[in-house]
Amino acid sequence: MEKISVLGSTGSIGRNVLQVVEKLSHRFEIVGLAAGENWELFQKQVEKFKPQIVSLLRKEDAQRIQHWWKGSPMRVSFGPEGPEEVARFEENDVVVSAITGINGLRSTLAAVETGKKVALANKESMVVGGALIQQAARDSGAHIIPVDSEHSGIFQCLAHEKREYVKKVILTASGGPFFHTPFQKLKEKTLEETLQHPRWSMGEKVTIDSATMMNKGLELLEAAWLFGLQPEQLDVLIHPQSVVHSLVEMRDGSILAQLSSPDMKIPIQYALTYPDREKMWLPSLRLSQIKSLEFYDADVQKFPLLGLAQHALKEGGSVPVALNAANEIIVDFFRKRRIKFIQISPLVKEIVEKHPKRKVESFKDIFKIDREVREEARNLIEKRF
Repeated sequence: MEKISVLGSTGSIGRNVLQVVEKLSHRFEIVGLAAGENWELFQKQVEKFKPQIVSLLRKEDAQRIQHWWKGSPMRVSFGPEGPEEVARFEENDVVVSAITGINGLRSTLAAVETGKKVALANKESMVVGGALIQQAARDSGAHIIPVDSEHSGIFQCLAHEKREYVKKVILTASGGPFFHTPFQKLKEKTLEETLQHPRWSMGEKVTIDSATMMNKGLELLEAAWLFGLQPEQLDVLIHPQSVVHSLVEMRDGSILAQLSSPDMKIPIQYALTYPDREKMWLPSLRLSQIKSLEFYDADVQKFPLLGLAQHALKEGGSVPVALNAANEIIVDFFRKRRIKFIQISPLVKEIVEKHPKRKVESFKDIFKIDREVREEARNLIEKRF
């Protein structure tokens, strides 16, 4: 029986992970859960899975859990350090890192440092600290398995291939809710419309990033570090059907592809069971029902954040950190209805272009740069809006 801890258990990925674990209860057991502020859902998760260690963001919520489970040997933590304690729990065999944003960096590092298998859904860890995370994995012997459907696809395509044979890796993107929307009409789009993704059910932040194509930009940066790829080896294609998740072009002209239904439970299950493959309970993909698979070049004029992410990939250093920080703050202002959708991209671009590039040699550097850029972004919004 493999023991699993889930960081970000009440989020979209976390909930899907727990569904997969339920279906594979003969193989997996939940021993740790970490969440933010969704007390009601977390309480239900604790009741169902009875973990040995839990963490919540707020002290008062942790105290409520302690009161609720008075007399239980369950360990309860809280605050920013709580997920790190869950990640380092000695009983873990697998840690699922699914906390959104840079808030998941410390707990991802903690999981990697234990040398256990890490199912990585927190792309920001690789975006801002890919080199440091990979070095920590080499030092500890941890095995990082990607959870994102695109990176899972690449991982599977490259499983038995020599990296020197790889010419190009192509990530596919659905195009989000506004792929067919003329640029002139983007100024009219509301928060509610932005959150109506045509294919995937995700959290708010990721869904907004999908609408601006920033999500795909972050995934390019993540792929570079996960698979040791150069910027010129990475590309994006719009694929509205979201059936082909990644393509890998080999130097002999062959193109390998990974296909599956657009359901996150599939890559999640693969990450948990790797190197095995368990039977999936979802319906099989039937290409005869889809009939056609479309692919389009990505329009960086319409979605400039994708181009900005490609720029950050080439520049390296502190630029990816600045990109991620600026985007997180600006998207948060959009979620609070302080700015319009059409303003997200130019604001992020303005902040990143003003950022003075410098070296990133430690996690301390990352958090310092992150704080600086967030403060600059907040000040910009407060002055201008």
